[in-house]
Amino acid sequence: MSTYSIKDLEQLSGIKAHTLRIWEQRYNLLQPMRTDTNIRFYDDASLKLILNVALLNDNGYKISKIANMSEAEMREEVVKLTEKTLTHDDQIHALTLCMIEMDEERFEKVLSTNILKIGFEQTMLNIIYPFMSKIGVLWQTGAINPAQEHFMSNLIRQKLIVAIDGQIYKGGGKKFLLYLPEGEWHEISILFAAYLVKLKGHKLIYLGQNTPDEDLQIVYRLHQPEFLMTVITTSPNSEEVQDYIYSISERFKNSEIILSGYQIVGQDLDFPKNVRAMHYAKQLKEFMEEMDLALQEK
Repeated sequence: MSTYSIKDLEQLSGIKAHTLRIWEQRYNLLQPMRTDTNIRFYDDASLKLILNVALLNDNGYKISKIANMSEAEMREEVVKLTEKTLTHDDQIHALTLCMIEMDEERFEKVLSTNILKIGFEQTMLNIIYPFMSKIGVLWQTGAINPAQEHFMSNLIRQKLIVAIDGQIYKGGGKKFLLYLPEGEWHEISILFAAYLVKLKGHKLIYLGQNTPDEDLQIVYRLHQPEFLMTVITTSPNSEEVQDYIYSISERFKNSEIILSGYQIVGQDLDFPKNVRAMHYAKQLKEFMEEMDLALQEK
Protein backbone atom coordinates (compact mmCIF):
# COMPACT_ATOMS: atom_id res chain seq x y z
CA MET A 1 0.00 0.00 0.00
CA SER A 2 1.27 3.47 -0.92
CA THR A 3 0.92 6.35 1.50
CA TYR A 4 0.40 10.01 0.69
CA SER A 5 0.71 13.31 2.50
CA ILE A 6 -1.94 15.98 2.04
CA LYS A 7 0.56 17.78 -0.22
CA ASP A 8 0.71 14.66 -2.41
CA LEU A 9 -3.09 14.71 -2.69
CA GLU A 10 -2.95 18.41 -3.58
CA GLN A 11 -0.42 17.85 -6.34
CA LEU A 12 -2.25 14.91 -7.86
CA SER A 13 -5.78 16.31 -7.61
CA GLY A 14 -5.19 20.05 -8.05
CA ILE A 15 -7.26 20.76 -4.92
CA LYS A 16 -5.51 22.95 -2.37
CA ALA A 17 -4.56 21.30 0.91
CA HIS A 18 -6.52 23.99 2.77
CA THR A 19 -9.67 23.10 0.82
CA LEU A 20 -9.14 19.39 1.43
CA ARG A 21 -8.95 20.01 5.18
CA ILE A 22 -12.19 22.04 5.10
CA TRP A 23 -13.98 19.29 3.17
CA GLU A 24 -12.61 16.73 5.58
CA GLN A 25 -14.03 18.60 8.55
CA ARG A 26 -17.30 19.77 7.02
CA TYR A 27 -18.32 16.71 5.01
CA ASN A 28 -16.25 13.95 6.61
CA LEU A 29 -14.94 13.38 3.09
CA LEU A 30 -11.53 12.00 4.04
CA GLN A 31 -10.46 9.95 7.03
CA PRO A 32 -6.71 10.29 7.43
CA MET A 33 -4.67 7.73 9.31
CA ARG A 34 -1.82 8.59 11.66
CA THR A 35 1.66 7.26 12.18
CA ASP A 36 3.00 6.28 15.60
CA THR A 37 4.34 9.84 15.83
CA ASN A 38 0.86 11.27 15.08
CA ILE A 39 1.65 12.41 11.50
CA ARG A 40 -1.39 12.32 9.22
CA PHE A 41 -1.27 10.28 6.00
CA TYR A 42 -3.64 8.90 3.39
CA ASP A 43 -3.88 5.59 1.54
CA ASP A 44 -4.72 4.55 -2.04
CA ALA A 45 -8.44 4.58 -1.29
CA SER A 46 -8.22 8.21 -0.15
CA LEU A 47 -6.30 9.17 -3.28
CA LYS A 48 -8.84 7.47 -5.57
CA LEU A 49 -11.66 9.19 -3.71
CA ILE A 50 -10.16 12.66 -3.97
CA LEU A 51 -9.32 12.23 -7.67
CA ASN A 52 -12.95 11.34 -8.33
CA VAL A 53 -14.12 14.27 -6.22
CA ALA A 54 -11.80 16.66 -8.09
CA LEU A 55 -13.05 15.54 -11.49
CA LEU A 56 -16.70 15.85 -10.51
CA ASN A 57 -16.20 19.19 -8.80
CA ASP A 58 -14.34 20.57 -11.84
CA ASN A 59 -17.35 19.64 -13.95
CA GLY A 60 -19.88 21.54 -11.88
CA TYR A 61 -20.94 19.03 -9.23
CA LYS A 62 -21.39 20.68 -5.84
CA ILE A 63 -19.24 19.26 -3.07
CA SER A 64 -22.32 18.77 -0.86
CA LYS A 65 -23.82 16.49 -3.54
CA ILE A 66 -20.56 14.62 -4.12
CA ALA A 67 -20.16 13.95 -0.39
CA ASN A 68 -23.50 12.14 -0.34
CA MET A 69 -22.64 9.81 -3.23
CA SER A 70 -21.66 6.22 -2.65
CA GLU A 71 -18.35 5.00 -4.05
CA ALA A 72 -20.18 3.17 -6.89
CA GLU A 73 -22.28 6.24 -7.78
CA MET A 74 -19.20 8.45 -7.83
CA ARG A 75 -17.31 6.07 -10.09
CA GLU A 76 -20.26 5.76 -12.48
CA GLU A 77 -20.48 9.55 -12.86
CA VAL A 78 -16.71 9.81 -13.42
CA VAL A 79 -16.80 7.16 -16.17
CA LYS A 80 -19.65 9.01 -17.91
CA LEU A 81 -17.74 12.29 -17.78
CA THR A 82 -14.44 10.95 -19.08
CA GLU A 83 -16.21 9.23 -21.99
CA LYS A 84 -17.95 12.38 -23.20
CA THR A 85 -15.53 15.19 -22.30
CA LEU A 86 -12.22 16.01 -23.95
CA THR A 87 -10.99 18.40 -21.28
CA HIS A 88 -7.32 17.55 -20.89
CA ASP A 89 -7.38 17.84 -17.10
CA ASP A 90 -10.29 15.42 -16.93
CA GLN A 91 -8.47 12.86 -19.05
CA ILE A 92 -5.33 13.22 -16.91
CA HIS A 93 -7.45 12.62 -13.79
CA ALA A 94 -8.89 9.53 -15.45
CA LEU A 95 -5.46 8.14 -16.33
CA THR A 96 -4.22 8.78 -12.80
CA LEU A 97 -7.15 6.81 -11.39
CA CYS A 98 -6.44 3.96 -13.80
CA MET A 99 -2.83 3.91 -12.68
CA ILE A 100 -3.70 3.86 -8.98
CA GLU A 101 -6.23 1.06 -9.53
CA MET A 102 -3.97 -0.65 -12.13
CA ASP A 103 -7.03 -0.90 -14.36
CA GLU A 104 -5.54 -1.85 -17.74
CA GLU A 105 -8.86 -2.06 -19.59
CA ARG A 106 -9.90 1.43 -18.49
CA PHE A 107 -6.42 2.87 -19.12
CA GLU A 108 -6.49 1.43 -22.65
CA LYS A 109 -9.97 2.82 -23.28
CA VAL A 110 -9.07 6.35 -22.14
CA LEU A 111 -5.93 6.38 -24.30
CA SER A 112 -7.63 4.91 -27.36
CA THR A 113 -10.59 7.29 -27.12
CA ASN A 114 -8.33 10.31 -27.01
CA ILE A 115 -6.15 9.05 -29.87
CA LEU A 116 -9.24 8.55 -32.04
CA LYS A 117 -10.69 11.97 -31.24
CA ILE A 118 -7.66 14.28 -31.18
CA GLY A 119 -4.91 12.17 -32.76
CA PHE A 120 -1.86 10.42 -31.39
CA GLU A 121 0.44 13.43 -31.40
CA GLN A 122 -1.97 15.72 -29.53
CA THR A 123 -2.76 12.95 -27.04
CA MET A 124 0.95 12.63 -26.26
CA LEU A 125 1.60 16.36 -26.03
CA ASN A 126 -1.51 17.46 -24.13
CA ILE A 127 -2.43 14.43 -22.03
CA ILE A 128 0.36 11.85 -21.69
CA TYR A 129 3.23 14.26 -21.05
CA PRO A 130 1.35 16.37 -18.47
CA PHE A 131 0.18 13.11 -16.85
CA MET A 132 3.74 11.79 -16.65
CA SER A 133 4.98 15.11 -15.28
CA LYS A 134 2.24 15.08 -12.66
CA ILE A 135 3.21 11.69 -11.29
CA GLY A 136 6.96 12.02 -11.89
CA VAL A 137 7.72 13.90 -8.70
CA LEU A 138 5.64 11.52 -6.61
CA TRP A 139 7.44 8.54 -8.15
CA GLN A 140 10.79 10.12 -7.30
CA THR A 141 9.70 10.59 -3.67
CA GLY A 142 8.22 7.10 -3.38
CA ALA A 143 4.56 8.11 -3.19
CA ILE A 144 3.89 6.15 -6.39
CA ASN A 145 5.15 2.60 -6.15
CA PRO A 146 7.30 0.99 -8.88
CA ALA A 147 4.54 -1.43 -9.90
CA GLN A 148 2.17 1.44 -10.69
CA GLU A 149 4.89 3.30 -12.61
CA HIS A 150 5.82 0.21 -14.65
CA PHE A 151 2.15 -0.53 -15.35
CA MET A 152 1.58 2.95 -16.76
CA SER A 153 4.90 3.17 -18.65
CA ASN A 154 4.50 -0.19 -20.38
CA LEU A 155 1.01 0.59 -21.67
CA ILE A 156 2.16 3.94 -23.07
CA ARG A 157 5.27 2.30 -24.50
CA GLN A 158 3.13 -0.23 -26.37
CA LYS A 159 1.10 2.59 -27.92
CA LEU A 160 4.26 4.40 -29.01
CA ILE A 161 5.79 1.31 -30.63
CA VAL A 162 2.61 0.68 -32.63
CA ALA A 163 2.54 4.33 -33.72
CA ILE A 164 6.21 4.24 -34.78
CA ASP A 165 5.70 1.05 -36.76
CA GLY A 166 2.82 2.72 -38.57
CA GLN A 167 5.12 5.37 -40.07
CA ILE A 168 6.76 4.18 -43.31
CA TYR A 169 10.10 5.69 -44.32
CA LYS A 170 10.02 6.69 -48.01
CA GLY A 171 13.58 7.95 -48.37
CA GLY A 172 15.07 11.42 -48.06
CA GLY A 173 15.17 13.72 -45.05
CA LYS A 174 17.89 13.74 -42.42
CA LYS A 175 19.39 10.82 -40.52
CA PHE A 176 18.72 10.59 -36.76
CA LEU A 177 20.40 8.18 -34.33
CA LEU A 178 18.40 7.83 -31.10
CA TYR A 179 19.57 5.97 -28.01
CA LEU A 180 19.59 5.93 -24.21
CA PRO A 181 22.95 5.82 -22.37
CA GLU A 182 24.15 2.82 -20.39
CA GLY A 183 22.06 2.42 -17.24
CA GLU A 184 19.17 4.53 -18.61
CA TRP A 185 15.82 2.72 -18.93
CA HIS A 186 13.22 5.53 -19.08
CA GLU A 187 12.17 5.14 -22.71
CA ILE A 188 8.92 7.07 -23.18
CA SER A 189 10.43 10.40 -24.23
CA ILE A 190 12.95 8.92 -26.65
CA LEU A 191 10.22 6.74 -28.19
CA PHE A 192 8.07 9.82 -28.79
CA ALA A 193 11.08 11.51 -30.38
CA ALA A 194 11.44 8.44 -32.63
CA TYR A 195 7.78 8.74 -33.59
CA LEU A 196 8.23 12.41 -34.56
CA VAL A 197 11.37 11.64 -36.58
CA LYS A 198 9.55 9.02 -38.67
CA LEU A 199 6.35 11.09 -38.86
CA LYS A 200 8.30 13.94 -40.47
CA GLY A 201 9.84 11.60 -43.04
CA HIS A 202 13.38 11.35 -41.69
CA LYS A 203 15.59 8.26 -41.42
CA LEU A 204 15.44 6.71 -37.94
CA ILE A 205 18.16 4.57 -36.39
CA TYR A 206 16.87 3.52 -32.97
CA LEU A 207 19.09 1.76 -30.44
CA GLY A 208 16.76 1.97 -27.43
CA GLN A 209 17.46 1.55 -23.73
CA ASN A 210 20.78 0.99 -21.97
CA THR A 211 22.94 1.27 -25.10
CA PRO A 212 26.54 0.12 -24.50
CA ASP A 213 28.96 2.89 -25.40
CA GLU A 214 30.92 0.62 -27.72
CA ASP A 215 27.75 -0.29 -29.66
CA LEU A 216 26.83 3.38 -29.99
CA GLN A 217 30.20 4.20 -31.52
CA ILE A 218 30.04 1.28 -33.97
CA VAL A 219 26.58 2.28 -35.22
CA TYR A 220 27.59 5.94 -35.39
CA ARG A 221 30.63 5.18 -37.57
CA LEU A 222 28.49 3.00 -39.84
CA HIS A 223 25.64 5.47 -40.40
CA GLN A 224 27.24 8.91 -39.80
CA PRO A 225 23.93 10.56 -38.74
CA GLU A 226 23.38 14.29 -38.96
CA PHE A 227 21.62 14.21 -35.58
CA LEU A 228 22.26 12.27 -32.39
CA MET A 229 19.51 12.36 -29.77
CA THR A 230 19.22 11.05 -26.21
CA VAL A 231 17.25 11.59 -23.00
CA ILE A 232 19.02 11.48 -19.64
CA THR A 233 16.67 10.88 -16.71
CA THR A 234 18.81 9.03 -14.15
CA SER A 235 22.00 7.88 -15.89
CA PRO A 236 24.52 9.47 -16.03
CA ASN A 237 23.74 11.09 -12.68
CA SER A 238 24.05 14.77 -11.83
CA GLU A 239 27.73 14.45 -10.87
CA GLU A 240 28.65 12.72 -14.14
CA VAL A 241 26.40 14.37 -16.70
CA GLN A 242 28.64 17.36 -17.55
CA ASP A 243 31.60 15.11 -18.35
CA TYR A 244 29.28 12.93 -20.42
CA ILE A 245 28.15 15.94 -22.45
CA TYR A 246 31.74 16.94 -23.17
CA SER A 247 32.58 13.35 -24.11
CA ILE A 248 29.79 12.84 -26.67
CA SER A 249 30.34 16.33 -28.07
CA GLU A 250 33.96 15.47 -28.84
CA ARG A 251 33.40 11.89 -30.03
CA PHE A 252 30.46 12.78 -32.28
CA LYS A 253 31.64 16.21 -33.38
CA ASN A 254 30.24 15.88 -36.92
CA SER A 255 26.66 15.59 -35.66
CA GLU A 256 24.25 17.96 -33.94
CA ILE A 257 23.48 16.45 -30.53
CA ILE A 258 20.05 16.96 -28.95
CA LEU A 259 19.68 16.29 -25.22
CA SER A 260 16.68 16.26 -22.91
CA GLY A 261 15.59 14.70 -19.63
CA TYR A 262 15.60 15.31 -15.89
CA GLN A 263 19.41 15.54 -15.65
CA ILE A 264 19.49 18.10 -18.49
CA VAL A 265 16.45 20.35 -18.24
CA GLY A 266 16.90 23.33 -15.92
CA GLN A 267 20.38 22.24 -14.80
CA ASP A 268 23.40 24.55 -14.72
CA LEU A 269 25.32 22.87 -17.53
CA ASP A 270 27.70 23.97 -20.26
CA PHE A 271 26.71 22.91 -23.78
CA PRO A 272 29.36 22.86 -26.53
CA LYS A 273 28.53 24.30 -29.96
CA ASN A 274 27.25 21.04 -31.41
CA VAL A 275 25.00 20.27 -28.40
CA ARG A 276 21.59 21.72 -27.66
CA ALA A 277 19.15 21.05 -24.81
CA MET A 278 15.44 20.70 -25.48
CA HIS A 279 13.19 21.20 -22.52
CA TYR A 280 9.85 19.86 -23.63
CA ALA A 281 8.24 17.55 -26.18
CA LYS A 282 6.60 20.56 -27.85
CA GLN A 283 10.03 22.11 -28.33
CA LEU A 284 11.18 19.00 -30.20
CA LYS A 285 8.05 19.13 -32.35
CA GLU A 286 8.73 22.79 -33.18
CA PHE A 287 12.35 21.95 -34.05
CA MET A 288 11.20 19.23 -36.47
CA GLU A 289 8.71 21.62 -38.09
CA GLU A 290 11.40 24.30 -38.51
CA MET A 291 13.65 21.70 -40.15
CA ASP A 292 10.85 20.77 -42.55
CA LEU A 293 10.45 24.39 -43.59
CA ALA A 294 14.18 24.77 -44.13
CA LEU A 295 14.27 21.65 -46.32
CA GLN A 296 11.30 22.84 -48.36
CA GLU A 297 12.92 26.21 -49.03
CA LYS A 298 16.06 24.58 -50.50
